[in-house]
Amino acid sequence: MRANDAINGLILILLSVAMIALTTTFPAFVGQDYGPALFPRVLGAILIICGGLLIWRGVALRRAGGALVTMAPWTREPWRVGSFFLMLALLLAYIVFSETVGFIPMAFLTLGLLFLWFGVRPLTALVTTVVATLAIYWFFASLLRVPLPRGLLDSVL
Repeated sequence: MRANDAINGLILILLSVAMIALTTTFPAFVGQDYGPALFPRVLGAILIICGGLLIWRGVALRRAGGALVTMAPWTREPWRVGSFFLMLALLLAYIVFSETVGFIPMAFLTLGLLFLWFGVRPLTALVTTVVATLAIYWFFASLLRVPLPRGLLDSVL
């Protein structure tokens, strides 16, 4: 499905305004003119401008006879629609179960299922899943210090 740019621009503006509104709860740094709210506000302002440009382009396209919503060609292929919903289901599963199960098992399961679904040979999928899961964990947990959920592996990690 493809929505007219005017719809996408309006959604982008609404989300940007919400993001800027959320920055009002950020604490200020004493003795500084700027704090942690500066970057999200600047980014929000830029996204509002981009949303305005999208609306302008969408209105022009609509005046030229363009549709508000069109279905993409891939939506007529059941396999691709199944792939789309598999991605959504795995994302939802990660959100729901990652705290309990942990990042490493969920990432391993998610990547493994996706590799197999998209036709990667099982041995290649297994090796790539293990390497990618460990590399992603190392990058985010060790290098960037992002607190990833440990879940079942809490006593091991």
